[in-house]
Amino acid sequence: MAAKLVIGVCVALLAIPSGVGATPERERDIVLQAIHSLENPRNLTRPGRHGELGAYQFRASTWKMHTKTPFYLAVNRMESDIVAVRHFEWLKRGLERARMPATPYNIALAWNSGLTAAVRGTAPRIAHDYAQRAANLTAAFANERRVADAR
Repeated sequence: MAAKLVIGVCVALLAIPSGVGATPERERDIVLQAIHSLENPRNLTRPGRHGELGAYQFRASTWKMHTKTPFYLAVNRMESDIVAVRHFEWLKRGLERARMPATPYNIALAWNSGLTAAVRGTAPRIAHDYAQRAANLTAAFANERRVADAR
């Protein structure tokens, strides 16, 4: 199982374009596209099981960490995208402080289970499954962009 996990992370890392045109912002946007695809691909506006809202299914507590904008505005895609970028960068800094690579897998793991669980290695199996799907989607989206850029 550990080998499968490592292979998935490596595939996702290799799939993110590097070199000319591959900015950190572009890499971040690809990971966020994958997370959005898992969380709320149809941009539904009704709350999730635990009150989550918006394109990235934020909980109120996470939303409040990154903005003073009222939580009900999480259903606005532009507002949700702003908070998603802030949350991504916060997770990335937290992983780096813990000396963990900010891979698509680790970002998604922390996104789903929380930064503390990801860093301490206590994230539940379902969060690891989520992270693997996000890493796979990141690889697929990066490849799509690479093909589109080549045209």
